[in-house]
Formats: sequence, structure tokens, C-alpha cells
Amino acid sequence: MNETASAEARTQRRNRLQLAGIFAIAMFSLGLSYFLFFSAQDGGVWGTTNEGEWVQPAVAVETLPLVKADGSAVAASAHWWLWVVTDGPCDAVCDSAVHEMRQLHVLLNKEADRVRRALVAPDAGSVTLREAFPNLARWRLDAPGALAAGIYVIDPLGNLVFRYPVNSAGKPVLKDLKRLLKVSQIG
Repeated sequence: MNETASAEARTQRRNRLQLAGIFAIAMFSLGLSYFLFFSAQDGGVWGTTNEGEWVQPAVAVETLPLVKADGSAVAASAHWWLWVVTDGPCDAVCDSAVHEMRQLHVLLNKEADRVRRALVAPDAGSVTLREAFPNLARWRLDAPGALAAGIYVIDPLGNLVFRYPVNSAGKPVLKDLKRLLKVSQIG
């Protein structure tokens, strides 16, 4: 009987140690996950994967004084948008950016129908630009300086998401836009 009680005591002790080990592993992984979550929030070891600059504070299309060529207001649509925004007349840099956005639009392949392009400038662009890009929407801001010059990605809900410099936006825009289209269920 003594031997049986001793064997039961060893089994009970082993079971308790296993249970304590399971709880220790669970508490360690939970503690590590909390640590990683809060260190990432504070800008610790991880960063964002986007190439563009977040538009902060959030800006909605409806709050911008945008007008079409016929004078009507621009409203948000159910599409993603690529905007080339300039402060002044559309010059060679602007023409190049519009051309580059068209190339990016083509590179989107089957997702291209989800994206529209627009030029937001005080003028409608050069005659050659209008002839080369007849499907490009052309708008103007009634309040100069309401939006900094650059390339913008706008979501289907009408929020400006990312901003890129006009002269170096090619592949970064494509990379971010492909990622957004992949994870988005809207537009």
C-alpha cells in the first residue's frame, strides 16, 4: 500500500508540474504579446510598410473646394482615385507626373477599372496633355493652397489616404495602391 501511495503521489506531483508548465507558457506568451503590442504602438521596432506619407489630419473630398470644368462641385465616388495636384499651371514636371500615373494605371492590370485619375490644377493643362489623356478628369481648387502639391491616393469613401512628392512617386504609388486594392473590399 505504501508503494501505491508513493506512486500516486509522484503521478500527482508530475501532473501538477505539467499544469504549472502549461500556465507558465500561456502567461509568458500573453506577456510577450502585450509587450510587443505596446512597443509597436510607441514606434518601437516596427514601422509602417507604406511608401507614401499619411494625410494627417484626415481630409475628405467634400471639404475641399474642388470644381469641375463646368463649375459643378466634385463629389466622392465609389472608385479609388489618383490625383496629381499642382499649385500653379501644369508644367513639365506635372506633365511627366500625369504620364507616370497613366503608366501606373495600366500596370494595375485587372484592378485598373477600380481606379480613376484626375489632374487638380488651376488650369486644364496644355493642349498636348488634353489630347494625350482625354479620359483624365480635370478639376481645380477654388482656394489656392488648400491642398499641397503632390500625388494623392483617395479611397472610395472620399478620404485622402496617401501623399507623394510629384517628382518621385512612380513605384511607391504602385506598391501602396496594389496593397490597398488587395485588402480593400470597397471600390
